[in-house]
Amino acid sequence: MPLLLLDLDNTLIDRTGAFRAWAGRFLAEAGAPEYDVDWLLDVDADGMTDRWDVAEAIRDRYNLRVSIVDLVDELFEGLIENTRFDPMVGAALRIAEDAGWVPVIVTNGAVRTQEAKIRRTGLDRFVADWVISEEVDCRKPNPRIFEIAAERARLRLRGAWMIGDSPEADIGGAAGLGLPSVWIRRGREWSERRFAPTKAVNGVIQAVAAVMSLSHSVR
Repeated sequence: MPLLLLDLDNTLIDRTGAFRAWAGRFLAEAGAPEYDVDWLLDVDADGMTDRWDVAEAIRDRYNLRVSIVDLVDELFEGLIENTRFDPMVGAALRIAEDAGWVPVIVTNGAVRTQEAKIRRTGLDRFVADWVISEEVDCRKPNPRIFEIAAERARLRLRGAWMIGDSPEADIGGAAGLGLPSVWIRRGREWSERRFAPTKAVNGVIQAVAAVMSLSHSVR
């Protein structure tokens, strides 16, 4: 039974959409212009910016008289509240599982945030397990985090595939282990010269289908 390693944010769930939804509501309540959503997205940087730094930037820009702690909690609750899991993605994971694949999430981030997304959306019912970087003290593309995923599933990495949207963390991580991968484009063009995905597609449902159709030819 081969492993199907899956990124979480902007792969299995639309994190950017969730953050944008929260940002729109926040700006309306703060009386700020709608176009500031682009500023918020830039500051957030797809979740790469530390939450405390995001909260501080927001407080300074809008002269808010709230604590950084409260703003960090607002960011957390707002993101989780607006995170959705597409049932069609769940169906694709079930099809893969029925075909013998073992889906395991491998994600960078904080345990509190990432596990809340997985559990509150019901995504936990569609995967065998998950590995969160904060919990295991290593981040993608470090090979160790993928090895931990295999250990938890009690499977070998040989024959595994990686699906994700990050060129460095997901595709680079897979390349470092010699694993095939599928990259979620999100409207971008591949520009990395050191390595490349086995396949590039527009969404995770297409990615799962690509793994199932290509897996025999790359073994």
